[in-house]
Amino acid sequence: MMRYSFTPVESRRDLREFIAFPRWVYRKGHGERHHVPALVQQIRDWHRGQVPGVRLYLLRDAEGRVAGRTTLHTDPDFDTKQGRPLQLFGLTEFVDDPAASAALFDGICSAGRSSGKAAAFGPVALLPNQSGGVITSGFEERGFIDSAWNHPYYPRAYEAYGFARRFESDTWICPTTGDPEEVFPFDEARAEAEDLVVHRGDRRRLREQLPILRGMLNASFAQLGYYTEISAPQLDRQTDGLAHLIDESLLLHLTRKGEPVAFVLCVPDISEYVMKAGGDLTLFRQILLLLTRKRYRRDAVLIIKGTVPEAQGQGYMRLLSRELLRNLRSGGYDFLRSTYVEHANAASAAQYVAMGGRPLHGYTFYEKELR
Repeated sequence: MMRYSFTPVESRRDLREFIAFPRWVYRKGHGERHHVPALVQQIRDWHRGQVPGVRLYLLRDAEGRVAGRTTLHTDPDFDTKQGRPLQLFGLTEFVDDPAASAALFDGICSAGRSSGKAAAFGPVALLPNQSGGVITSGFEERGFIDSAWNHPYYPRAYEAYGFARRFESDTWICPTTGDPEEVFPFDEARAEAEDLVVHRGDRRRLREQLPILRGMLNASFAQLGYYTEISAPQLDRQTDGLAHLIDESLLLHLTRKGEPVAFVLCVPDISEYVMKAGGDLTLFRQILLLLTRKRYRRDAVLIIKGTVPEAQGQGYMRLLSRELLRNLRSGGYDFLRSTYVEHANAASAAQYVAMGGRPLHGYTFYEKELR
């Protein structure tokens, strides 16, 4: 049986191999055209310690060849949300070899046991409400930014090792051909009576708008089992560099008598550009993307949406969805893709059903008991 070593990324060569490994894993089948790599700049930042507590690891075979990779980290807020200490792992890739995946999972679980964790949970980068996950169906459909794509052997490997599915979900894809007034009817008299106003994003004032979005985001998602409150620095990191790419008509929020009650954030789907760049958006490539961004307006990706708890169930998201569909059509977008929506959250999926959408990928996170 092949012997494997599970060791931290330390040298520059280790880091280069960690970054390059997914290109080797996804070189066959649909992988090169379907998998969207993590951003190289993010990986380098984690390796430099700019996000404390994140460690990068490689799995090597007896001849020193890379057979897997992962990150290990913890999050006290997520532990509190789940009611027990968890070993989190992310950016997890491995070859199609049961011995290799088992050795990689051994390394993850051993790290968790040695630090007294109750379970291993992932893959997350760095939390479920940021990115991560494993797709369990829809492998013939390409991935997209802020979502996962992996080979069919991935879920088999997790489940053969004893991982259980958590927060099962779907991603969605929706055509934009419907009439906004018919798809999302809303009483204009009510809008006037309640002083409902739809606000667009503004590239120049994005930093001023982020606190408004963060407040609604944390309030509207607090009841979801996978969600932990996002801090101002975390949101700044996630949206760093977004301003010059944003389509202002796809970042919307709704106020009622001047108070924010609902929001939706979509971005142009630049997945194919990120694939071509191998995830390495150097300054030159960012400038080139900026100059050619109109080429990437065929699809949009709905990153997140929400309504504050006291306003839920009153139709406010329908009003925002109507405005969003209008803007998608006028902007020339053919399809709207959505990041994962839990099966238990039918209300969130209702917008996509109304648009004539369909589930794109089955989606899950994995957890394994360690005690």
